[in-house]
Amino acid sequence: MSGTSLDGLDIAYCSFSTIEKKWKFDVLQAKTIKYPKSLAEKLAKAPEMTVIDFWKLHVEFGNFCGKEVKKFIEKYQAKPQLIASHGHTIFHQPQNGFTCQIGDGAQIAAITATTTICDFRSLDVALSGQGAPLVPIGDKLLFGSYEACLNIGGIANISFQQKNKTIAFDICPANIVFNYYANKLGKDYDKGGAIAKSGQVNIEVLKKLNALAYYKQKGQRSLGREWIDATIFPVLEKSNLSIEDKMATALEHSAIQITSVLNKNKIKKLLISGGGAYNTFLIECLQAQTKCELIIPDKTTIEFKEAILFAFLGVLRFTEKVNCLSSVTGAKRDNVGGAIYIGKVKSKK
Repeated sequence: MSGTSLDGLDIAYCSFSTIEKKWKFDVLQAKTIKYPKSLAEKLAKAPEMTVIDFWKLHVEFGNFCGKEVKKFIEKYQAKPQLIASHGHTIFHQPQNGFTCQIGDGAQIAAITATTTICDFRSLDVALSGQGAPLVPIGDKLLFGSYEACLNIGGIANISFQQKNKTIAFDICPANIVFNYYANKLGKDYDKGGAIAKSGQVNIEVLKKLNALAYYKQKGQRSLGREWIDATIFPVLEKSNLSIEDKMATALEHSAIQITSVLNKNKIKKLLISGGGAYNTFLIECLQAQTKCELIIPDKTTIEFKEAILFAFLGVLRFTEKVNCLSSVTGAKRDNVGGAIYIGKVKSKK
């Protein structure tokens, strides 16, 4: 799994089983690989690349993923039946009929000699869906003991059950914005939200952010980096605020949007995962604006829940079971998304 916040490549070695028709899972090993600086810079600049350079990066990133997974397999003596790779999202424009997660699955399959599933979103978009969020079916089947699941990564997204129907959508930007400004101060991220906490919220800028049209949409909806670059950053950059004040305002904006969803849907018990779960100031701001019980799980769940869920989506794809819900994405029908590269052909005897 590679998230939009560019924290690194998450690798989780998981085991799945069913007991009395209920899915169970176990994380056998997990590790995050920090991106080399040069690769992180290429991923950040990918939207502006020429077609040739972009395709070269697609192959390069797939090669990087393949080599890192192979090292992981060898280190932990793992014997995976398949690899499920989300890739790294560069373009997400379902309104224009496409989405793009780079990281050539053929490279991964070739290097690891293991069947690899990738490109999970394109079929749903072809069926007129958003192609996102994809993890709700995993939230329902693996984390169903919680009323709702919130992942605070580059973008904050939520899934929950409502009248026996799965509801899920992207709420608002999160770590994409926080990390961007932390980088300006020479830090990889805002540890514990300390920088944002030191700043002052600008009410006028906050009102402009909260008034954006996306927050008035209902039904299926999703966000991409392009929307954040075109909509969120211009509001903050035109403000002439200090970096600390921009971060404080952006964090308060995220807290308001997240708690608005929690309160509107009367959610009482929420599981929080993703890097944002470590942002204690953000969690404090959330708790101050909602009566919902906020549950911060163990380190593995916080850091690898998305990777676990994509591994699960790979299992569903490989067994030809639905792994994408139309009630979430707005597609014409539920579907079984993911392209498969066979890593090694079994000899026929």
